[in-house]
Amino acid sequence: MIVREALVSDPRVVSAGAGVSEVAELLTHPNVRSALVVDGDRLVGCVTTDAIVAAVASGVDVTSLSARDLADTELTTIGPDAPLDEALRVMVERDLERLPVTEDGRLVGVLPREPLLRRLAEDEPPAIADQPRG
Repeated sequence: MIVREALVSDPRVVSAGAGVSEVAELLTHPNVRSALVVDGDRLVGCVTTDAIVAAVASGVDVTSLSARDLADTELTTIGPDAPLDEALRVMVERDLERLPVTEDGRLVGVLPREPLLRRLAEDEPPAIADQPRG
């Protein structure tokens, strides 16, 4: 299987010009640990709760910042035609819960780790010990 067959094609994102309150609102949703930041359909970064807290702790007036200002631009991404096992290897090596999927810099989706693990487990053949004896 390839990444394209398992990705979430409509991930929650914020625009690069969005205010910090919009980013923070997105981060309050269950299971959302980071906000992907896009400029049009181009992925430009990712904002985490930690980035907002660090800015506040350093005395920055976050009300004047945009999502782009807070975004980490050093992201790990993968292409839609990569094998799923490669995507999982990258996620495990970098301890990622989700992996943005890009094609020519455009965000085409996101690959969440937990559903990926379940999907790969479903595709695994049963272990020899689990097979009935004939």
